[in-house]
Amino acid sequence: MIETVTELSRLRAIVSGWKREGLRVGFVPTMGNLHAGHYSLVKLARQHADRVVSSVFVNPTQFGPNEDFTRYPRTPEADTSGLQDAGCDVLWLPTVESMYPFGVELAAKVHVPGVSAVLEGAHRPGHFDGVCTVVSRLFNQVQPDVAAFGRKDYQQLAVIQQMVTDLAFPIEIIGGEIVREADGLAMSSRNQYLDGAARPQAAHIRRTLLAMRDACLAGTARHQVEAEAEAQLREAGFQVDYAVVRLPDLGEPQDGQGGARVALVAARIGNTRLIDNIEF
Repeated sequence: MIETVTELSRLRAIVSGWKREGLRVGFVPTMGNLHAGHYSLVKLARQHADRVVSSVFVNPTQFGPNEDFTRYPRTPEADTSGLQDAGCDVLWLPTVESMYPFGVELAAKVHVPGVSAVLEGAHRPGHFDGVCTVVSRLFNQVQPDVAAFGRKDYQQLAVIQQMVTDLAFPIEIIGGEIVREADGLAMSSRNQYLDGAARPQAAHIRRTLLAMRDACLAGTARHQVEAEAEAQLREAGFQVDYAVVRLPDLGEPQDGQGGARVALVAARIGNTRLIDNIEF
C-alpha cells in the first residue's frame, strides 16, 4: 500500500531507510490532478529504481498573475489511488508553509539563464524560476537517485537538466514519452477546461506539429514552416503564442543545417492554453 507522508522528517526517515538497504530511489514531482501521462512517469521511474516517491504540490511561484493557481484542479483521492495502481511507494504532500517557510515573497529562488528565457520563458515571465525553485527544494527533500519528467513539457525538461548539471545534483534525469488521447491530443490536466466545442478543435495542434515535421523533412525553409503552422492554427480558432522549429537545445537552426529538430507549439483555444511538441 502507498504511504501518504505530510511531515518532512517522516519522508527523510523512509528514504534514509531505503538507502541503508542499498535501494535506488526514483521520484516523480507533480501538481496533482493526475492522468495516464503522470502514471506512465511513475512506471518509468520504477524501471530505473527500486522505490518510487511522487509528490503532489500545486506550486504558487510558477503561476503568473493572470494564470490559474486558484482554479487548478485538486483531486487528492483519485491521485492517491492512481499512484498506488502505478506502483508508487510514497506520496509526498508538502504544504505551502513547509515548502516556503519564510513565505513566497522571501523565498530563495533558483534561476537558470539562457534556456529558460525563450518560448515559455518569454511568454510566461518568471515561470521557470518558480519551477526550478520548487524542483530544487523537492530534490533536497526527497534525495532521489533518479527523477522522471514528461517530454510534453520539452522546455521544462531542458531547463531541469541544465539546473541539475549546473548545481551538481547527484540525480539522473529521465524524460518520459508524451501520452496522448486517441485523437492525438497530448494528455494534460488543463484538457478538462476544454468545453464541448473546443475539445475536438484542440487535436489540431497535433496535426499541425506533424505537418511541421513533414515540411521540414521535405526541405521547406524554417520560416515558411513556422508561418504556415501559425496560419493553420489561427484558422482553426487558436490564439498562437508560438509555433516554431528549434534545435534540441532550443537554439534556432540555420536553413540547410542538418541534425535533429523539435517543433513546439503553444496556443490557446478559448481560455485554455495548450502546449505540445514533436521531435524528429
